[in-house]
Amino acid sequence: MSEIKNYRLFIDGDWVDASSGQWEDISSPADESVVGRVQMGGETDAQRALEAAEQAQKVWKKVPAKQRADIMRKFAAEIRAQKDYLAPLLVREQGKLIGVARMEVEVTASFIEYACDWARHIEGDIIPSDNPNEQIWINKVPRGVVVAITAWNFPLALAGRKLGPALVAGNSVVLKPTEETPLATLELGNIANKVGLPAGLLNIVSGTGKVVGNALVSSPITKMVTMTGSTPAGQQIFRTAAENLTYVQLELGGKAPFIVFPDADLDAAVEGALHSRFDNCGQVCTCNERMYLHEEIYEPFMEKFMQKVKALKVGDPLDEATDLGPKVNQREVDHIAHLVAVSVEEGATLAYGGKRPEGAQFEKGHWFEPTILTNVKQEMTIVHEESFGPILPVIKFNSFEEVIDYANDCDYGLAAMVFTNDLSTIMRCNDELEFGEIYVNRGHGEQHQGFHNGYKLSGTGGEDGKYGFEQYLEKKTFYVKYKA
Repeated sequence: MSEIKNYRLFIDGDWVDASSGQWEDISSPADESVVGRVQMGGETDAQRALEAAEQAQKVWKKVPAKQRADIMRKFAAEIRAQKDYLAPLLVREQGKLIGVARMEVEVTASFIEYACDWARHIEGDIIPSDNPNEQIWINKVPRGVVVAITAWNFPLALAGRKLGPALVAGNSVVLKPTEETPLATLELGNIANKVGLPAGLLNIVSGTGKVVGNALVSSPITKMVTMTGSTPAGQQIFRTAAENLTYVQLELGGKAPFIVFPDADLDAAVEGALHSRFDNCGQVCTCNERMYLHEEIYEPFMEKFMQKVKALKVGDPLDEATDLGPKVNQREVDHIAHLVAVSVEEGATLAYGGKRPEGAQFEKGHWFEPTILTNVKQEMTIVHEESFGPILPVIKFNSFEEVIDYANDCDYGLAAMVFTNDLSTIMRCNDELEFGEIYVNRGHGEQHQGFHNGYKLSGTGGEDGKYGFEQYLEKKTFYVKYKA
């Protein structure tokens, strides 16, 4: 059994007690055993962290960007060096497969390294003035104190995704890890001290969104909020931040359509559909949440697909041979079980799965079988409500126009996946699909140099690439009259 570690709050370079003195157990999704304990911060702790961040940022913003990046490269290298410790910790607290956890640690480091590459590219503009002997200078400057709020599905990677650009750009950060999976994120405090990140630049305050999150977002010290999480939580953050007109960047829910046209490479589409639905037990915002198959290829596709679904091994996430681990908590299991039951009531066919797996190893923990629903109609609940789990509705379509209408008939607009070898179809999808991120002839999975942004209720702003880095900067304009 692994050591149960207690985590306090990380503020101004020190581990400090929360004002409440309250502790919360973090349990394993696989067997419900306690894997760690964290202190629950309050409003006083949030304020203390913000004040520390504010003071530290006044110095940090004057440090040349190249030097800021040099420190952050050490930070990333130490994260990678601790992979063998951090990856099992992620498995214990979140339930993800050990291979996925190793990948998450690697991605956390590479998110930060990618941001470091932008240190020499924080560039402004010189613009001709309408007036004689005058120039207009537009400079890009850090925003100040950034509040980063992360989600439970990839807690460490999401922290790295935000910390890298925020700190390299010259900001300081108060990080509120998700309540469900805060342990690996809190370890970043130890790493910050080990590599010599100046005190106060990174502060980590665990606690609830209702208390700590609200205090951080509502403070006038906060100059930017970057959050990954559910749409309802993002909407509340947006409302709270409006009081101070704080800049807000949100990456929220998704309901990605997975569209297979009749000319597609079926083997590639089947593989893409499989991993894009069942990666991380379906707990990815860009996952295949509703699959549309052209009627001409429906039968051969489903024959291949169902064989692979039935071969998925559900079990211990620390076992290298496992394909599907547990859901993060029982509330999530209850949600997807309800969606399956409602779908059957509405007329869908339960083609496979739909329940807790059988066996002694599944008596504890938050388990659900890979589940496929067929004979699904566009108007059914499961087509419109985010499931965020290993359940998949399958829908037939017969024309390009019909499937585009189906795909866009959604409150979300984060990602979509399209399989076709016809250039005209690809270009029409580019023109007509209302999603910020579209994958053509492959499953989901964004890259650092892209831009991860959502339309509709999937968010505002965006992350990654040059456009994502620029979210952490604002512009200052100088009108320079150099001769009377």
